[in-house]
Amino acid sequence: MADMDKLDQVDLSLKMSAAQSEERVAALQRRLLHLRLLAGGLVGDGRLGPPLAILFEGWDAAGKGGAIKRLVSGLDPRHFRVQSYAAPTDREKRHHFLWRFDPNLPGWGGMALFDRTWYGRVLVERVEGFATEKEWKRAYGQIVAFERILVAEGTILVKFWLHISSKEQLARFERRRDDPLRRWKLTDEDWRNRDKRDAYVDAVNEMVDRTDHKGAPWDLIAAESKHYARVAVLETVCRRLEKGLVNCGIQVPTSKGADYGA
Repeated sequence: MADMDKLDQVDLSLKMSAAQSEERVAALQRRLLHLRLLAGGLVGDGRLGPPLAILFEGWDAAGKGGAIKRLVSGLDPRHFRVQSYAAPTDREKRHHFLWRFDPNLPGWGGMALFDRTWYGRVLVERVEGFATEKEWKRAYGQIVAFERILVAEGTILVKFWLHISSKEQLARFERRRDDPLRRWKLTDEDWRNRDKRDAYVDAVNEMVDRTDHKGAPWDLIAAESKHYARVAVLETVCRRLEKGLVNCGIQVPTSKGADYGA
């Protein structure tokens, strides 16, 4: 039985002003640039650092796109890959559900960001009935085994769930609906998914409970304040990348702005 309180434990009152966020984001982007150049062997002694794979899941309109934008906007576009995933194609359905993600995994010195991930099997495919109960229940163990293989080979695997309340999600949907330049981001499917929020809450809680492991823990990000969430994401990535570099014997210079909290 999953611990059904995971999402309830996220403190959605955490906030940050736009000015505070912009200042902190700028400092963290510069720090991440330095760390990425180290990992890519472009500064330092030239050794390649560990692969960095960052997974983004979360509620529709939780701010995944904005967090990804702030995460990579300070980097050279040649030094990372962003890959988004929708429903699998007919060809992809002929393979194991993890198959389509493998080509985009980063190698040593590389960085890849996944907007939606293999966790779709135990989220949307579970709730919408695209996977049988036998398939999605089996997927928890398959996912953990897959991630443990990646981690054992050196990959830094960062997994984010961006969490917002039902009330905040509705407000963001309505703002998108009323903005002609952002209306395209809101689909009929988004509204249908919202109607099944209770089922998705159950699925997310069980997902976190059963796939949180030492090599790749979940980071549940309070995203009611987008300004806070963007800083939290950057801080987490910098902290994990620093640790991975150190574990590989790569010296990481200290930074005055590298206070990442607990």
